[in-house]
Amino acid sequence: MSERPILMFDSGVGGLTVLREARVLMPDRRFVYVADDAAFPYGDWEEAALDARIVSLFGDLLDRFTPELVVIPCNTASTLSLGSLRAAYPDTPFVGTVPAIKPAAERTRSGLVSVLATPGTVKRQYTRDLITQWAQKCHVRLVGSTQLARLAETYMRDGFVDEEAVKNEIMPCFLEQDGKRTDIVVLACTHYPFLANRMRKVAPWPVDWLDPAEAIARRAMTLLDKNGAENARTDDAPDVATFTSGKVSAASKRLLQGFGLTLAEDVRVSG
Repeated sequence: MSERPILMFDSGVGGLTVLREARVLMPDRRFVYVADDAAFPYGDWEEAALDARIVSLFGDLLDRFTPELVVIPCNTASTLSLGSLRAAYPDTPFVGTVPAIKPAAERTRSGLVSVLATPGTVKRQYTRDLITQWAQKCHVRLVGSTQLARLAETYMRDGFVDEEAVKNEIMPCFLEQDGKRTDIVVLACTHYPFLANRMRKVAPWPVDWLDPAEAIARRAMTLLDKNGAENARTDDAPDVATFTSGKVSAASKRLLQGFGLTLAEDVRVSG
């Protein structure tokens, strides 16, 4: 590649929500999107094994793509492995993702906030520390979904989803207490915003679905500006994507094309 790209890493296609926002803010940058679909879903992994996998995988990714900056939209990967990655690769700037508990606590009027995430993010101490630090005056309900990431992947690839299944996953987020109702649901997985319209449709009452994608993209842009980055795009070569499984369906290829990505099969990362 003629310029050092921004590398985005996710367990699947969920990080495309952040790529979309990053492109708006940084249209002159080159992007590489990496989906670790060979290990999807991350919520099924034992933590130590997943952490070791991610750190090892990045040794290959950094050698192949020499990114100027790495963005990890995946909440699970960020809350689990961001510290390990920074320790292992200190010369590479990493931008992680954490549940948007602070902005939710600042915006809520009822004081009832739910965090919709994968089971791994829900149980992680990092998430609970964020609540202690930023949301002590709120009632925060942590809801771990085992199916939403899979449902989002299916929806993005095939264009349809079982709305009743979506409803079953989000219903625990809705709490009525002392005449008040949940008014904010934090989407603490990059896959979930793809289902936001379906969630609104099946929700028992309107809430603010808090999507952190723009905030993540802005953080990446700020860090590049701070470092005086000069790796702007100089040609019309497309942004690329690679899947660690090497098994990309026709539907997935159409999805990548819709996001302006070319499948880089020749630089596939072995997962």
